[in-house]
Amino acid sequence: MTDLRNIDANLVVVLDAILTERSLTRAGEAIGMTQPAVSGALSKLRKLVDDPLLVRNGRTFDLTPKAKELQPLVSDALKEIGRTFNLRPEFDPLTSDRRFRLWASDYVLATMTGTLLRILEEEAPGTSVEFGTLTDTQVTPIDLLRTDVVVTSANRGIPGKRQALFSDSFVCIISTTHPRLSRGHLTLNDLADLPFVRVDFGEGIVTIPDDALAAAGVDPQIAMTVPGFLSVPFMVQGSDMWGMVQARVAELYAEQLGLMIVDTPVPRSNLIEAAFWHPSKTSDPALRWLVAILRKTAERVEFAAEDDLVAL
Repeated sequence: MTDLRNIDANLVVVLDAILTERSLTRAGEAIGMTQPAVSGALSKLRKLVDDPLLVRNGRTFDLTPKAKELQPLVSDALKEIGRTFNLRPEFDPLTSDRRFRLWASDYVLATMTGTLLRILEEEAPGTSVEFGTLTDTQVTPIDLLRTDVVVTSANRGIPGKRQALFSDSFVCIISTTHPRLSRGHLTLNDLADLPFVRVDFGEGIVTIPDDALAAAGVDPQIAMTVPGFLSVPFMVQGSDMWGMVQARVAELYAEQLGLMIVDTPVPRSNLIEAAFWHPSKTSDPALRWLVAILRKTAERVEFAAEDDLVAL
C-alpha cells in the first residue's frame, strides 16, 4: 500500500485538473500553475500510480483505462478534502444553509422523507437534503465518504459508525381477490405453489425474506425479480403472485392497490433500520445534529398516524 505520508495533497488538485482537461497547458491555466510545473507533477503522479495516465493521440491526449477509473474517485476525493478543511467548529441549524447528502433504500425514503422534510422546515429552514437511492447492498467506506449519512438495514454489515433508528417486520401480501385465500390465510403449500415476486439486490445477496422462507422450508416459484421492496406491491396488484415486504410498505399501499396482508406459518422477520456514517465525520457538529434529527424523524414514523406516512 502507498504510504500516505509520501503523498503531497496538492497532487490531488493537479491530478483532477489533468484528468479533466487532458492537456498540461489547460490544466495549468485551470489551477494557476505553469506548464513545466504541471509536467513535473505529472511525472510524480505517474510514478505514484504506476501508469502514464495520459497517452498522445495525434495532437491531443487520451486518458488511459486506469486514468478513466481514477477520474470520478479523484473528483470525489477533492470535494471531500474541501469539506474536511471547511468544517465549521459550530453548527447553528436556524442560520445554516448546509446541504446534506443522504442515501437510503427506497423503503426508507418512502416512509421517512415527508416527516424528515417537515422537521427540517421547522428546525433548520435554510438547510436542504440531496437524496440518493441505494440500489446495491454493498456500501463501502468510500461510499460513506461521498455522503453524510446512509440509512439502511442494520444487518448489511456496513463499516463505520451507526445509530439504530426504527424497526419493522416483513409480512406477506397478495391480491384481495386471490382464489387461494382462505380467511386471510395462506399455507406453506400455497407459498410454495404460487408465483412469487422476489427482491434481488445482486448475486450472493440474501434478503431477510429469503432467509425466513428457507428456514420455513419454502422454495417459492419465482415469477419476477425486482430491485427493491417498494416495487413489490405494484407487481402483486391484480395478479396471482404474492410477495413479502415491510409492514409499513404494505400498510401504505394495501387499500390503494387492492392488497391484503395475510397470515402464513412463516414467522414474521424483524429488521432494524440504522444511520451509518464514516468515523472521520463524527466530530462534525452538523453531522451529529443530522443524526439526532433522523432519530427524531424515526420516532415520529415509529408512532405515526397513517396520514403521517408519505408514499413516493
